[in-house]
Amino acid sequence: MDELILSLDQLTHGMMSRLQEATYEELEDFVEERQKLVDAIAEKVACNPSTPAQKREINRILENDNALLDRMNELRMEARDWLQKRSQAKVQRSAYEAVYSPDSLLMDRRK
Repeated sequence: MDELILSLDQLTHGMMSRLQEATYEELEDFVEERQKLVDAIAEKVACNPSTPAQKREINRILENDNALLDRMNELRMEARDWLQKRSQAKVQRSAYEAVYSPDSLLMDRRK
């Protein structure tokens, strides 16, 4: 189990060192890899309880969760803003791209 905790620590440390530059794809890969390690650790704990030192190490690693969640929320907000701007631009553009029939006539009446 110590190897798994060490792998989790190295993975987390690597992401934390470049967290502000990380793209959403990198964060997605990180979360998937992290989940595999967490699942493997959970399986080991089910068979053999962890030592106090292992628990301390896991808790130290988990202290990074708030920073990771903050970065994920930043990226989510950026994506939401981009989608809203894109949607708004599409609405504005469609107003100018009205489909007119080339054979149509416009008739005005004098009063």
